[in-house]
Amino acid sequence: MLTIHADSRGRALAVEGAWIAGAGQLTDLVAAHPRARVRQWPGILTPGLINLHGNELLEEAYHPDPRESDELGTEPLMGDALATLAMDDTRWGASARRGLQRMLAHGTVRVACEELRNRAVRDAVHRSGLAVVGRLGRPGGTPALDPYAAGLPVEFAAPRERNSAARFAVFDVPDETELAERGAGTCVATVVAGRLVYRRR
Repeated sequence: MLTIHADSRGRALAVEGAWIAGAGQLTDLVAAHPRARVRQWPGILTPGLINLHGNELLEEAYHPDPRESDELGTEPLMGDALATLAMDDTRWGASARRGLQRMLAHGTVRVACEELRNRAVRDAVHRSGLAVVGRLGRPGGTPALDPYAAGLPVEFAAPRERNSAARFAVFDVPDETELAERGAGTCVATVVAGRLVYRRR
């Protein structure tokens, strides 16, 4: 079924399966696809973000289970804090799945990594549907689920157009300037491979 996703400015993408069937103004896409389901979101529709710290956030960090929050908190554990935990493949896989879900909740549609050496993490990334882009060396900055908090220039995925992969995000802000000021925690929806993989409650 074809779905049209539209933002507060009337910008819209028509999605069929894993692909963009059309891009433009909501009124034009509704006229072209009168039987499509329409999802209207508050804020701005963007191509989605690239998180440059894939290895650091997935293979060098532990994302606590909510049931562990009293003991471990809610933020990713790295460095010495990670070294105190007994990690096995099961725990690495569960941590990576939670980390990926938290990336999606920040509008991430691509993650930059060197080769992922941990098989459990690699499998979790593959199953998530997030696109992986290669990188050489460490990007610097501070690894953060919100790319705006990393201290590096924020990178967006390529603009979405007809016949491109349906990967994008919507942020509940009026424009890109406020997005930069408030950060990616304003994400209300993330679509990957045509699927709505995150929706703010």
